[in-house]
Amino acid sequence: MNKTILITGTSSGYGKATAAHFLARGWNVVATMRRPDASLFAASDRLKLLPLDITDPASIELALTDAVDAFGALDVLVNNAGIGLASIVEATQDAIVREVFETNTFGTIAACRAVIPLMRRQGGGTIVNVTSSTTLGVMPLVAVYAASKCAIEGFTESLFYELEPFNIRTRLVEPGYAPTTSFAANGGPRMAGLIPADYEAFAQACFGKMANYPTPYCTEAEVAEAVFNAATETGDGIRYPAGPDSKLLAELRWTTSEEHYLAKMREMFRPELDVGAAG
Repeated sequence: MNKTILITGTSSGYGKATAAHFLARGWNVVATMRRPDASLFAASDRLKLLPLDITDPASIELALTDAVDAFGALDVLVNNAGIGLASIVEATQDAIVREVFETNTFGTIAACRAVIPLMRRQGGGTIVNVTSSTTLGVMPLVAVYAASKCAIEGFTESLFYELEPFNIRTRLVEPGYAPTTSFAANGGPRMAGLIPADYEAFAQACFGKMANYPTPYCTEAEVAEAVFNAATETGDGIRYPAGPDSKLLAELRWTTSEEHYLAKMREMFRPELDVGAAG
């Protein structure tokens, strides 16, 4: 019998690629997004498109119910839906901070809370939470975004122990930066006014550093493969860095000294600018 996966945020980018990856491997796929668009995928009796707003608990519950009604069980939940943000902290309004956390953090937690009772009754399952390479190496301009994703890292690792007695695995997929995805661009409208003049030179220098990254950037296919591995492997691994840029940061974070890590992060991301005491 085919296994079933529900993926949030499948309208584009990592989520869409992941849905296609699992369909190609014979899985039943419940592809969810705020406004389902049937033109995004080829028709298949193993595909169910459902509306899901990760910030609305009732929407989450309804999608889970419809998924089980469609395929009889739910083996894997992938929390992929998220929003990006590049900003200067002192210029980032509370409303924007809360918007980022509502989706990236509280929405993911709500989806996990909703699916856990279902998986306990089934006798097991796997939850894959998609975070970011910024949880491994935090660069400038992403303090709010990184905070929303780092929270999910700690949350997922704690759940790893909490749910192990119920045969429920929790995993983290940590994608690198994929500038071709709409996810990488969807923070753009939120950035309006979030890079004040006093920081403009610093921000532009940071973006310049990112354009000259020492490894290739992550691809959607690499994220989809990492999610597949996280969903299907039976070992004790929790973290699955996706893409050479993310794997580089993982190596720096986990296998080198703090001094070496910070030196390399400054070299890769921090521009050498004397901005003085403006403002």
